Amino acid sequence: MLYFLVIPNNFDKDQKLVFLSFVFLVTYLVPLLILIVFKKFNLIKSYQTESAKERKLPIAVMIVLFYLIGNYLNKIYLFNDLGILFYAASLGLVIVYIFLFFKIKLSVHLLCTGLFIGFYMSLSHIYSQPFLLILIIGILISGLVASSRLHLKKHTHPEIYSGFFIGMFCPFMVYFLL
Repeated sequence: MLYFLVIPNNFDKDQKLVFLSFVFLVTYLVPLLILIVFKKFNLIKSYQTESAKERKLPIAVMIVLFYLIGNYLNKIYLFNDLGILFYAASLGLVIVYIFLFFKIKLSVHLLCTGLFIGFYMSLSHIYSQPFLLILIIGILISGLVASSRLHLKKHTHPEIYSGFFIGMFCPFMVYFLL
């Protein structure tokens, strides 16, 4: 939603609503349903996916889903920017997935906040606009999320920092490679 407010575009209200509904469906409802199915078939023990082993399958599904969304959006000229975001999310999750083989659970929460910041930094470069307020708010939210993950003892400091910086780096990498 923020993207449509700050990026110059020619979308009408209905196009924005359809796109936002699509994004809500594939980034919230589909993953939720996948977790429910995985729990029903005992592929995961809890919705928190505490262990590195439990995280592999849901993350693998999200890698494929985000990659397919990135492909779809990248083919639509007006949505190229958002294709970068989904490709970057897929790339970040691939890196997180690789770390799972070493029993390291990078913070996916911080990966996401890093993706947000990296994406708006990339948009700053694309549109020659600073988006400074968005970046500052994103950094503050990242700090709050990181503090809460540490307070809940869900991650170590290296897992938090690594997740964040991988997330921040991925949009740049995707933007400069596409």
